[in-house]
Amino acid sequence: MLRRKLSSDPRSVNEVEHFVENLVHKYQLNPDIYGNILVSVTEAVTNAIRHGNRNDHSKTVELELKKCKDKLSFRVSDQGKGFDYRNLPDPTHPDNLLKCGGRGVFLMRTLCDRLRFTNNGSTVEMDFKI
Repeated sequence: MLRRKLSSDPRSVNEVEHFVENLVHKYQLNPDIYGNILVSVTEAVTNAIRHGNRNDHSKTVELELKKCKDKLSFRVSDQGKGFDYRNLPDPTHPDNLLKCGGRGVFLMRTLCDRLRFTNNGSTVEMDFKI
């Protein structure tokens, strides 16, 4: 298992890109899987920093990776109170199409093979078949 603690600073998202790039070489990922992982994990970390930890630099975001037989499993956890992940506005609804933001969870659901929220929404788990 690989673990990284990230500062609740938007610049920490750059570390996610390097983290995922290293996986491409290590596990010989095809470009489609790489893109899905990069977008999903970046969205999860960004949400954890902005919404979970509310950009509080004294808090951290934990990023974990676990390799199982034919999948990579990521876990992103923040130190916030969580959120109601079951009741999010539909970003594809006509009223929401022009709004900035609100698409992160939708993207993760679309790009992951499995998405699960735990700890009242302060932890997101994403699986990608490789």
